Parts: sequence; structure tokens; C-alpha cells
Amino acid sequence: MVQWTSAMGAAQLARLLGSQQERLAGPGSRRPPAYRALADGIRLLVLEGRVPVGARLAAERELALALSVSRTTVAAAYEALRAEGFLESRRGAGSWTAVPAGNPLPARGLEPLPPEALGSVIDLGTAALPAPEPWLTRAVQGALEELPPYAHTHGDYPAGLPALRAMIAERYTARGIPTMPEQVMVTTGAMGAIDAICHLFGGRGERIAVESPSYANILQLMREAGARLVPVAMAEGLAGWDLDRWRQVLREAAPRIAYVVADFHNPTGALADEDQRRRLVEAARSAGTVLVVDETMSELRLDPDLVMPRRMCAFDPAGSTVITVGSASKAFWAGMRIGWVRAAPDVIRSLVAARAYADMGTPVLEQLAVNWLFSTGGWEQAVELRRSQARENRDALVAAVRRELPEWEFEAPRGGLTLWVRTGGLSGSRLAEAGERVGVRVPSGPRFGVDGAFEGYVRLPFTVGGAVADEAAVRLAAAARLVETGAQGSGEGPRTFVA
Repeated sequence: MVQWTSAMGAAQLARLLGSQQERLAGPGSRRPPAYRALADGIRLLVLEGRVPVGARLAAERELALALSVSRTTVAAAYEALRAEGFLESRRGAGSWTAVPAGNPLPARGLEPLPPEALGSVIDLGTAALPAPEPWLTRAVQGALEELPPYAHTHGDYPAGLPALRAMIAERYTARGIPTMPEQVMVTTGAMGAIDAICHLFGGRGERIAVESPSYANILQLMREAGARLVPVAMAEGLAGWDLDRWRQVLREAAPRIAYVVADFHNPTGALADEDQRRRLVEAARSAGTVLVVDETMSELRLDPDLVMPRRMCAFDPAGSTVITVGSASKAFWAGMRIGWVRAAPDVIRSLVAARAYADMGTPVLEQLAVNWLFSTGGWEQAVELRRSQARENRDALVAAVRRELPEWEFEAPRGGLTLWVRTGGLSGSRLAEAGERVGVRVPSGPRFGVDGAFEGYVRLPFTVGGAVADEAAVRLAAAARLVETGAQGSGEGPRTFVA
């Protein structure tokens, strides 16, 4: 029986490999033979999940032509991968990617480590903090007190609990953005919201414009929905969007929707100013593009003196262009899977109607918990605690990385949960692989790009502080040394760290 489940064309694989070419070898390291470099490149793509396990690779002759190398080089690389367990072949069926026996399947997203691994590995893969107690416990207790009347109903609320929809609408109105409950749908997290929007507006084959870089899990969600992603490069550093590029893409590619993170962008941390927001809404309106704005980081202003710009939907009073997505997951706790969509009433009705074929609705108890937080003032106090935690972690991590890795380049953002770091010419993919060996888990830059961009970056979230941040930087420096020297093998292994 044929074992492959998808195909990776020669041109596509060549693009992914080309993104690694300049940085796969560290400064001063010896250049490996061509076949070895090719085998290593494909292996890294499989380990990162950018080439799926079970993907049929192009024939040797096709890949050789796409890479401008000899067929002998490709054949030797494929043979090396077969010997290492990363490739399987069958006469007449071709060759497809695999992982060696006993190895975990590579994650396509940024899944958190299992709790049992946290004693020996520092997890910088997921931008999420522990719950801000005692507010989680109080919210759940408050929800339980409100639950009995709902327990006597069917419990299905496809648009969300009326009380929570009204509360979310009231919060937007209080910010100067008049909103009715009919303009709000409660979802199972921001991912559930964006998934519903993509299926409504961005069917298979539709173009979706995305920031480059952008949030890795959303990019993967859109790929799996069959969208054609159109990347739009961010401005350098924390400058936000390049509006000239956005206007050009919206005009020439005519994407059906565009996905943006205006508030403390994930992963760069950039904050778009009011002029950028106004101009992007105008450009999207002119192009007929629906602008999906992810506000999940909007509450995480870490510098107290920072004055936040108005929300994107404030520049779309008619409600014809902007769809806003919010969530409790980043500002409060990732385990609180409550998100929401704010849009025109007709869009909300369409989303609710389509939901009947997806998840039916969001859990009632969690909706009641978020409603309790909003209605009692507990949300503001919990978010202030979250800001304090993230601020301390940011400052500790920034100081530790600058001390241990002075050649790495970054700008410290004024909010959010992530640091976007240029790694001094080292391969982010190799750093991620080496980090696993020394006990620090870090996602490489290409996870946040389209077609292998950002090989020279990693994302560092503000999830650890104090002595743990210091140790994380020490381990990252150890991983960098492994990459620079081209070291192979398991190394000495991670040390158990007790915070």
C-alpha cells in the first residue's frame, strides 16, 4: 500500500530549501558536501513540520533540475535520508518523508510541552502565562452561582450567551465604538473565530493577505482551509505596517480577506499607530477586501505611559470592511477558551448559521466565568496582574539575552508577549533543533513566514522570568555554539532546573 498522503513538488521544495541556504552553516564552520547539505535541509524541514510527514517528494531528476545540482547529489541525499529513517521508498511509488521509529511527530503549530517535561526543558514555544489567580477561581465560582437557570435549558447558544454578547457590546460602546449585541458572536477562542471567518469569506483557493511574519497557528489554519496566502512584509523593527506595500498587494492581488494584528503584533511586538490603521482600513475598503483584525493582544500594554491608539473598527463606522476578533486567552488565561467576533449584524447571522455544521456553540460555564469577570471589575484587576507578570518577564528576558547573546538583534516591544530576534546569521531551524538537545524549546522564524521566510529569526515569548529567564538565555547560547561549530550528536543533555 502506498504510504504517502500528500505531495511536495520540486519547485516548492526548492523554495523552502533556498530559504535555509544562507544560514544553514554557522560563521566559520566547514561547508558539508552538497548531498549532506541537501539531506540536512530536508531533514530540518521535516522536523519543523514545514514538509509534512508522509509527503511524496519530487523524483530525483525533477529536484536536481529545480536545485541546479546533479542527479547524483539528489540520489545520495535521498539515500542518506533513507538510512536515517527520514525517507521511505518503494519502486513504482516514489519516495515519501518519514520520521525514525521512536521519534515524536513534528508539531505543525506551537503546542505547549506536556507538564511532565517542564522540569528538564524550558518551554519558550508557547506565548501563554499561568492563570492570574485568584481571579480564575473567583470567576469559576461566580459562574457556578449563575449556572442553575441555564442548566434548565438545552444549553445550546450558537451566537453565545445573550448576557455575554450584551456585555461585550457594552465594552466596545464604552470605548467610543457603538455596538449592539447583534454585532457580537461568542466563539471557542480566537482560533475558532478566525476559522469561522475563513470558511465564510475565504473558501478553498481564495487569496488571503497576511502580514509577513504572522502568527504561526493562524497561517497553518489558513493553509489547511485551502487558502492561497499572500504575504505582505512588515516594516523594519517595531515600525508596524508598510502601507505602500499593503496598497500594492490589495490593488494587484485583490485578496478576499486580509488578516492583521494591529496591537502588539505576534511575533514582532509592533503596535500600529492611528494613521496606519486609518490608511489600511481605507485601502481595504477601496479594494473590496474584508479586514480581519486580531485584537487578542490589545489589553497587554506593558509600559504604563503608553497611550493606546483607537481600535481598528473605530475607522469603519459603517461596519462594511472590518471584522474584529477578541479573546480572553492571552489577556487572561489560555485555558479560558472564550473568543468573540464583532462585525455587521448580517455577517454575524451568516457566521452563526454556518456554525451549526462546526462546533454548535461555546461552553456555557466558561462564558459565564468571563461574563462574571467583565461585570464585576475582576477582568481589569486580572489583566493588571497579567501585565505586571509579562512586564517583569520581558525585562528579565531582554537583559538575559543581551548579556548571553550580544550579537543577536531585537527591539523590546512596549506590550504583548513576544520578542522577535534576529540570530546573528545563524539558522533559526538549527537553533530550534539544537535547543531541544540542551533543554530549551524555541520556535524558529520560518514557522511565522510563508514559503520558508525568516530562517535567521526565532521568537522568544515573555513566559519565564528571574532565574529561569537567565537559564533560558544560557541554554540558547549553548544551542548557538552547537550551531556555530556544526556539532552533531546528543551533547550532554538538558539539566534539570528548579525555579
